[in-house]
Amino acid sequence: MARFGTPARNELAAAALKNVLTSLPILDGDDIARLLPYGVLVDALEAGHREPPPVARRVVFGPEGSDQSFLGLPAWLPGEAIGVKLVTVMPANPAAGKASVQALYVLFDGVDGAPLALLDGTELTYRKTAADSALGARHLARHDAATLLMVGAGGLAPHLVAAHRVVRPSIERVLVWNRTPERAETVASAVGGTVATDLAAAVAAADVVCTATMTATPLVSGRWLRPGTHLDLVGAFLPDHREVDDHAVTAAEIYVDDRLATLTEDGDLVIPLAAGLIDESAVRGDLWQLCRGDVPGRTDDEAITLFENGGGGHLDLMAARCAWRRHVDGSS
Repeated sequence: MARFGTPARNELAAAALKNVLTSLPILDGDDIARLLPYGVLVDALEAGHREPPPVARRVVFGPEGSDQSFLGLPAWLPGEAIGVKLVTVMPANPAAGKASVQALYVLFDGVDGAPLALLDGTELTYRKTAADSALGARHLARHDAATLLMVGAGGLAPHLVAAHRVVRPSIERVLVWNRTPERAETVASAVGGTVATDLAAAVAAADVVCTATMTATPLVSGRWLRPGTHLDLVGAFLPDHREVDDHAVTAAEIYVDDRLATLTEDGDLVIPLAAGLIDESAVRGDLWQLCRGDVPGRTDDEAITLFENGGGGHLDLMAARCAWRRHVDGSS
């Protein structure tokens, strides 16, 4: 028996694939933004975490000695959907006026494997990542949180601010800090915020601190945090990167979006774990447990909470499914 079938069958398969590719719907960035407003997407992620988890993997690699990365994030929810996101991370891009993160997402039918749509993975990544953090804040930030500090001024920053405002409408003031003040000014203007020039003072004044910096060395010290602060850590998605120091990690009640991935891949936790400063029992819960009510969220207004946003292909699949369903239904 021929490994790839008969010539006739191969021709039929090729014709079918050509038909799919020429008619494959493409959801661009504007489509994704329209289909996934933050209120809708955060609710979709919450609902998704009450379902059986998709099978998901993450492959990260890049040239030796380079800060550039390529990620492949496949996920499969049996009988429902299959998807894969392909991502490039180029930290130097913003200096040339380009996005540091660029991506494509391909969604497949979970029953017959047929391609369903090609999605703008960059916009999907921004929105999924911000909604992931906002879902953590829904469970962990104080309900009266009034001041949000955004540490970092990349393309993700405005999305993080917008998503947090949806789950915490009590936020009245936004501070933006970045190593490059001009970029902080751009983001602050876009979100109706104020540039912070003193990072320590800004951290001390904030109820919610979001970090999205791709830094390899800690920027935020736990010594600056006041009781009741919620830390949302997004940028340290590599095991040798971290955004907060040991004092922040040991002072906080720790939660993660996905326990297995963050404890093996995200430097904010991998490094203190390896040093013996914390052990795995320090992680009180993940989004699966929080959304299902298996563990409580914030129970003490004075507690410092830390949410490690490691992302993952399962979240991309949840977001892509939501966008596709709303596209098919004609939602906007």
